[in-house]
Amino acid sequence: MLIFLSIDVFKAWEQAWFRNSLPYVITPIFILTFIITFLLLTRRMVKDIIQLEQGLQFISEGNLDYRVPVVRQDELGRVASNINHMTEQLQQQIAKERELEKSKMDMITGISHDLRTPLTSIIGYIELLRTESFRDKAEYDRFIQNTYNKATHLKKLLDDLFEYTRLTSVDTQLDLKKVDLYQLLDQLLFEFEPLAQENGIHIEKEIGNVPIIACVDSDKIARAIDNLLMNALKYSFKPGMIHIRMNMRHEHITIEVENKGAPLTIEQKDKLFDRFYKVDYSRSSEGIQSGSGLGLSIARNIAELHQGTLTLQHVHNAFTFQLSLPSNVQ
Repeated sequence: MLIFLSIDVFKAWEQAWFRNSLPYVITPIFILTFIITFLLLTRRMVKDIIQLEQGLQFISEGNLDYRVPVVRQDELGRVASNINHMTEQLQQQIAKERELEKSKMDMITGISHDLRTPLTSIIGYIELLRTESFRDKAEYDRFIQNTYNKATHLKKLLDDLFEYTRLTSVDTQLDLKKVDLYQLLDQLLFEFEPLAQENGIHIEKEIGNVPIIACVDSDKIARAIDNLLMNALKYSFKPGMIHIRMNMRHEHITIEVENKGAPLTIEQKDKLFDRFYKVDYSRSSEGIQSGSGLGLSIARNIAELHQGTLTLQHVHNAFTFQLSLPSNVQ
């Protein structure tokens, strides 16, 4: 049969009309075959490209939670993965900027509140003195003393704010010198002890009696330790005790301040080092004015500037702040 078909084709080829019309028949068939084959082979790719385009449209409209499905392992699959990675980075950047903006607003709110309170009191006492609204010399002296205390407190708040701003700036420089931390801590405790005794707190120190030399910024380290001592004084049970320990292990110097007070919740503990965060006033001492909420944040920043750490161990009603510093800060 194949032989007869070949003969028929050969005979037809001898006809001029067949030879002339054959290209017009074969060409459309070839084009149609090519188009069908191309569509069959690229249909999936076109579908995936349309899916990428729709995903980009969703993302451009602000839907940063959308992720383009990655269903291929070729170049289109890598494009989809890169789009998702770009979206995640953009989402993180926006979240970071929002958190920074919220942090700025919280900072402004905290500053406004903390400065307004003592300033209002100062204005009130000055008004009483200006209008001579006091009964006798004793009340006059009390108004003067209260005004002075509020002004001192206001200065402390401003000092804390200035110190925090300076510590968090990118060009903060440490004045590093070789310092005997034993002598520094012993002097701080000598100055702190009278205030502690006034508030019913006994100081128990285990700091040794030999020099411990480290290369640190003495003013800033003194500020960090003082903040830890004042925090312990504010939130200790009265009467009570504050333990101070210092030791050196594996080229690290550790200073611990331990006190007992009302337990913290997990949320309170997590926020303790946040700027302007202050625990409920019911835990604070009645005889000590409220601080700025920057003390622990400042102390941690100082520790980190010295390539060290400041951590809290909280078990039941026992609080141990641990300031760790490398002994070879350069």
